[in-house]
Amino acid sequence: MQLRRLPTYRRILLSAAVATVLATALFLAGGLGLTPWPASHSTAGAPEANAGRGPATGADPLAVDITTLQDRARRNPRDPVALGTLGLNYVQQAKITADPTYYPKAEAVLKRSLALDSTDNFAAMGGMAALEAARHNFAQGLDWAERAIAVNPYNATLYGTLADACTQLGRYSEAADAVQKMVDLKPGTPSLARASYAAELRGDLTTARTDMRRALETAGSPADQAFARYYLSEMAFNNGDAHQALTDAEEGLRTVPDDAALLQIRARAEAALGKNTAAVTDLTRAGQRLPLPEYVLQLGELYQSLGRTKEADQQYGIFRAEQKLFAANGVTLDSDAALFEADHGDRGQALALARESVKSRPFLDSQDALAWALHVNGQDREALAASDRALTLGTRNALFHYHRGMIQQSLGNTDAARDELTTALAVNPHFSPLHAPEASAALKTM
Repeated sequence: MQLRRLPTYRRILLSAAVATVLATALFLAGGLGLTPWPASHSTAGAPEANAGRGPATGADPLAVDITTLQDRARRNPRDPVALGTLGLNYVQQAKITADPTYYPKAEAVLKRSLALDSTDNFAAMGGMAALEAARHNFAQGLDWAERAIAVNPYNATLYGTLADACTQLGRYSEAADAVQKMVDLKPGTPSLARASYAAELRGDLTTARTDMRRALETAGSPADQAFARYYLSEMAFNNGDAHQALTDAEEGLRTVPDDAALLQIRARAEAALGKNTAAVTDLTRAGQRLPLPEYVLQLGELYQSLGRTKEADQQYGIFRAEQKLFAANGVTLDSDAALFEADHGDRGQALALARESVKSRPFLDSQDALAWALHVNGQDREALAASDRALTLGTRNALFHYHRGMIQQSLGNTDAARDELTTALAVNPHFSPLHAPEASAALKTM
């Protein structure tokens, strides 16, 4: 992308307060082109601070800030800065409360802000980029990120927004360039976390861990420390080290007790270590603190693996209801919804959702979801091609390899199936309370 020069000195000397708000809000609210919650089945998006973490303990400064900005906007309805900042805060509030009804509110005030100033208003442009990313409209998010950067090419956070959109759109080289630009402009927790994620996608776990530990070292608040601990724990779990995952999660919980994301990843580690009662307790607490679809689905699958089918069905019903709520508020359903339907619901709907997901978000996990949806619908040759695309970067993902192994088995390619299922269990023998045992059982039949 060719960036145009700032035409006025005023663009460079925009209020420091606006720049600070943008950096904070886009980092916390997800200037990241991902899901509005951490993905349940795979490494679906770059790390984002406070996404899925729940409200901060004690007074809620974000709610206070929203009230203050609402009053300011009422007193001066032609203040683009107040409106743009309010829109950013609405996106953030949607993220940390899992309440998608904030997205239409955010869109309304951001559009009002842009109507008042569509030239220099990089904060509202960045807010629109964050909003579209949160709603899984990544092409639109990319466009807004590019427009914001054209106004202010010196804001590191905007390059994070750009990187996230490029990643979700499958433009991995461009995403890497944007991450590097972000690190060059402002090395710190947000940029290092994205660098870690980019390395993880390439299967470079050594670099990924190093960068995330640097993100932890540069964390300037307990929330940022908890964020880094969460992703260190998740990285350990995803690569088969449940003990380290438990250690990292508990370290994070000592910093921020009752953090929903840390409770969730601790539960996954506990289940892997056979501590099922503790895992159910922690997942229940996480869901009570923040009813994210991810937590609901994980609890349902844990219940199902324990033979507690009635409780599992209750969680699956809640998951479906939450998906409808997100869709009603402009969020495009994608790989999580497709995988849920493939595993627990309507296989035809799973395939329809997966095909739409690949169109709007041709990221790795969308390709994997399409592969699995094709498989459960008996279209294994097409499924294998989609699985090839899911693994094109060399990502170490047990679920991807499990899906590929079952596809190969259906095609009669026994040796390839054995290799893939063995790889899945080598990467993480506890990647799913339902599918990991199925992988082991399939290997025994070979």
